[in-house]
Amino acid sequence: MRIAGIVLLLLMSVAAPALGDDFISLCFHDVRPDVGRGDDLSMSTDRFVALLTWLRQHHYQPIGIDDLLRARQGEKPLPEKAVLLTFDDGYRGFYSQVFPLLKAYRYPAVLAVVGSWLDAAPGETVDYGGKLVPREKFLSWPQLREMAESGLVEIASHSYNGHGGILANPQGNWQPIYTARGYDPETGHYENDATYIARIRADLEKGADLIERKVGVRPRVMVWPFGKYSKPAVGAASKAGMSVALGLGDGPGDTDHLTEVKRFLIEGSLPLSSLAWRLRNLLARDSRRVVQVDLDYIYDPNPEQTERNLGLLLDRIKAMQITTVYLQAFADPDGDGVADALYFPNDYLPVRADLFNRVAWQLKTRAGVKVYAWLPVLGFEIGRPDLLVLSQQPETGKISPDPHAYKRLSPFVPEVRALVHGIYGDLARYADFDGVLFHDDAVLSSFEDAQPAAMAWRRERGLKDDLAGVWSEEERTRWSRLKTEYLIVFTQELADAVRAYRPEIETARNLYAPAVLASDGKLRFSQDPGLFLEAYDFTALMAMPYLEGASDPESWLRKLVAAIACFPDGLKKTVFELQSIDWNGRKQPVPTETLARHMRLLQSLGAVNFGYYPDDFHRDHPAATSLYSAFSVNSDPFEK
Repeated sequence: MRIAGIVLLLLMSVAAPALGDDFISLCFHDVRPDVGRGDDLSMSTDRFVALLTWLRQHHYQPIGIDDLLRARQGEKPLPEKAVLLTFDDGYRGFYSQVFPLLKAYRYPAVLAVVGSWLDAAPGETVDYGGKLVPREKFLSWPQLREMAESGLVEIASHSYNGHGGILANPQGNWQPIYTARGYDPETGHYENDATYIARIRADLEKGADLIERKVGVRPRVMVWPFGKYSKPAVGAASKAGMSVALGLGDGPGDTDHLTEVKRFLIEGSLPLSSLAWRLRNLLARDSRRVVQVDLDYIYDPNPEQTERNLGLLLDRIKAMQITTVYLQAFADPDGDGVADALYFPNDYLPVRADLFNRVAWQLKTRAGVKVYAWLPVLGFEIGRPDLLVLSQQPETGKISPDPHAYKRLSPFVPEVRALVHGIYGDLARYADFDGVLFHDDAVLSSFEDAQPAAMAWRRERGLKDDLAGVWSEEERTRWSRLKTEYLIVFTQELADAVRAYRPEIETARNLYAPAVLASDGKLRFSQDPGLFLEAYDFTALMAMPYLEGASDPESWLRKLVAAIACFPDGLKKTVFELQSIDWNGRKQPVPTETLARHMRLLQSLGAVNFGYYPDDFHRDHPAATSLYSAFSVNSDPFEK
């Protein structure tokens, strides 16, 4: 198949609606008459009744697992506005508060229980989120049998002993059992694939066996603790008899993908009006406020200093009240944009420090932000000059790496593709994160790539061998388009390598501003904003007027926003990345007041998402307090 055809199919799969029947899945926890402060996941009985009433009044149709399976087999379609009610953890209040209401409304529900909690004897305590609580907090086996026999309640597994953590890095972080690789501090090694899969398979089997023995029916549904799962875990659950698997995350489910069902996590403390709005707008995107962080700034040969640096960053990010951090996962101490080493265990490059997972996890859990792993696509230093992207110089016809561009590996060489796939796969094995930012090294100029493998690929498409020769505009445009599509397919393959272990990650890719504004920009970089907006969750547009030598930065930003606004969903899916350093001349910091003014300008023009690079938390630049009103998602940028 031609590469253009592959990209067309790829983009159709990204943009097209689900083929199966759509439904909404809601995730509840405890329901009880009195709910105190600080228990955000619990819902009062009165509010739960109000929500059920609202669902009925607005013609939502609660469905059960049998409905999903019949719809998947094509036997009976789901009703319009189908909703799946699910309850995690198996609290005793489900029997006294929820079950009577389900019977009154004739609504089915899924109830997920943790085997080890229920396996404890009466009077014992169980480890519940690091706290010891009485076994009596949870349902009894007779209650579970009664509810299962009613035909209204589907008993699902929430693991046997997986609702906790496992030591997942040298710094002592405990992370979700089904996705983290166990770290052994005595040997300094992580679990290998076989050990990891055997461990999660044993837990899944034990949980399913226990429910079958105690309730009389083997569970068909696996509900992942914390919503965290991997494709090996999904496979193990299926082998244990659970063909439906529920995670977390906003968005509808569909019957073609019942092993990766998203569920909207219900916060019981939210007003009913807010819950109703979220149900009606599950696909609405929140505004993104992004800081791009160099892990090189955090790393220090002294681990204690590294931790102090991390503390400074965490305090700063939390105080800013933003949404997202693009976190460097590679080491680039010489600043040439090429990865000399990596910050996670891998089989391909040196490990400068096993640090990425630690910093990402702390940012997620202590600063409350999403973390994207920022990683090169082609710029890896492996000591193989024979694999580099080659340029055919227009003046001389000489073929060599372009001295003015990133040193990159050629994506047309099978050995390179396998190596980069492996790096991205290792990143996903050993770190917990929410997305991937593809670095700005994924470019090919008009005179690249002249690698023999690339030239062979060109000849297969009927293009000339001489890159520096006289080409028609049509030929040059076609060559650029083919390379653009090739790089999109390659980055999507890398995303798939990550999704094997982090199935719900989002993607973003850096885009140079000239590819948007300059008439020859697409040809110069093999980048296309329209294709990027279709192929990735977000396009990280380098909105850096000083980098581009703009004489009037604000006028330049206006033109950039206007150009992006011409694309469908352009403003919703573009992150405008401003610069906090003027790299031209003496590399002076851009004043915080200037950066704040540019942020307010972007918002006034309709930009939804924006951020900046780099962040110098050592020197408080940009000044967090001064930037807050223009940058935080919790402030009014135009308040006087």
